[in-house]
Amino acid sequence: MGTIIIGGVAAGMSAATRLRRLDETREITVFERGAHVSFANCGLPYHVGGVIADRSSLLLQTPESLAARFALDVRVGHEVTAIDTAARTVTVRDMAAGTEAVEAYDDLVIATGATAAPGPSASGVPTHTLRSVEDVDRVVDVLEGAGPAPRVVVAGAGFIGLEAVENLVARGAHVTLVSRSPQVLSPLDPEMAAPLLAVLREAGVDVRLGATIVGAEAGTVRLDDGTALEAVLVVEASGVRPDRGLAALAGIEVGPSGGIAVDGRQRTSVPHVWAAGDGVEKRDHLDGEPTLVTMAGLANRHGRAIADDIAGLDPSEARPALGTAVLGLFGTTIAFVGSSERRLRAEGRAHRVIHTHPASHATYYPGAQTMAMKLLVDPASDRILGAQIVGGDGVDKRIDVIAVAMAAGLTASALSQLELAYAPQYGSAKDPVNMIGYVAQNLAEGTTDAMQWHELPAALADGATLIDVRTAAEHAAGAIPGAVNLPLDELRARHDEIPDGPVIVHCQVGQRGHTAARLLTQLGHDVRNLDGGYRTWLAGREATAPTPDRGETHE
Repeated sequence: MGTIIIGGVAAGMSAATRLRRLDETREITVFERGAHVSFANCGLPYHVGGVIADRSSLLLQTPESLAARFALDVRVGHEVTAIDTAARTVTVRDMAAGTEAVEAYDDLVIATGATAAPGPSASGVPTHTLRSVEDVDRVVDVLEGAGPAPRVVVAGAGFIGLEAVENLVARGAHVTLVSRSPQVLSPLDPEMAAPLLAVLREAGVDVRLGATIVGAEAGTVRLDDGTALEAVLVVEASGVRPDRGLAALAGIEVGPSGGIAVDGRQRTSVPHVWAAGDGVEKRDHLDGEPTLVTMAGLANRHGRAIADDIAGLDPSEARPALGTAVLGLFGTTIAFVGSSERRLRAEGRAHRVIHTHPASHATYYPGAQTMAMKLLVDPASDRILGAQIVGGDGVDKRIDVIAVAMAAGLTASALSQLELAYAPQYGSAKDPVNMIGYVAQNLAEGTTDAMQWHELPAALADGATLIDVRTAAEHAAGAIPGAVNLPLDELRARHDEIPDGPVIVHCQVGQRGHTAARLLTQLGHDVRNLDGGYRTWLAGREATAPTPDRGETHE
């Protein structure tokens, strides 16, 4: 009998190939209902845009290559339609021949992944997802037949939606991005997502937030506000949900998040059955509760762990999922790990927020780019709860450092002590990760106190005085309403001009504000620094501004 694996790609093929390396004599059969068992699904949008020009580059392995190298029996176009866990058999349909067969197993691995969530109705316009090689072929066929500068609607502003937008623009399409959410990329907090709107609009993308597709006629998509959008294609990227139907019908437990429930070794509720991939629950980093995290790295890791367990090794328990992710969008890099402030506030969890705006490397070396960093910290334990970074060069390596720190259990203050590689073209002697660690340490030790951008209106309404410590020129170029300009270099001599009572100071990004707060505190004032300064406040204001009128049509 041996091992049967349902589904290929990341989790399924990692389990199959690792198991073969551990056991040369075992029979291993993989059933994949699609035409391709091993392909680079994360690269699919980039073939649409021509970045990955050769379609064959997406095909990592074939049934023939897997048979030659790993002695795997891989059958594409074969759908498992039922699992009998008592008899330890699966029913398999050969989709081309239309026949069914029953196959027995000693061990079963379910790697069915996730499917596209039900999207908006656009039956009058070709509508395709971007989850398989066949999807990409259909999208490319529509675009090639549409002539130059086709109009395309992308539904959904998550990872796949934004990657689709970028690559469709690269292909010369006029793109409208439609999202029911009030912001793009919902895992980000609003002030961190706000700059992405400018990035999209500068690239010529028509962004429609808080909107949904309600129907379509030939060549036209209709939104819920009555807007009509000309379109030859809709790319459906509204999200995914676990493909757990086969497991549920077999009596395998489905967890509260909607994914297949597994233990720390990826074992399901039924003996001799394991599961991994996007259709399976993970343990959340924050509280250990079941959650859904659809990341290729986790799918590969958990598939490998299944093979270890089947082969009789002693695999480590699966670590909680941090959800570390990175995305490129028209030259901007967006990355995050762990929890967002939105989630922490919704759950009523105590947290401290830190915003910084460091340069990607030493500013005296040409080409330095500014990034926005956000760190979320438990105020009692100094535990790192999450981080978000938006910028250009260097974003990816900073989020990875923070992710490793979280996995290792380092505190936020300990980031200041990390010894990181430095040369002027790569970083700074005080790396951005070190700097945000210094801020965390100051707050943890009570050296300074901070206020968030969204807390400012209430504080001002209660009578606090807002002092802008930037230069007069900076203040004139853009200021927070009600702020009094007292430049930092004049503050020591002029602090008696500040009224009695609570004082809030701010600069452009927070660093001069910290210096001002320390100065005024020692001169007897009750001071808080506006975290992240004017730049974070401005992003927050943009994020909470009313959505512009969406009445434009393309008819």
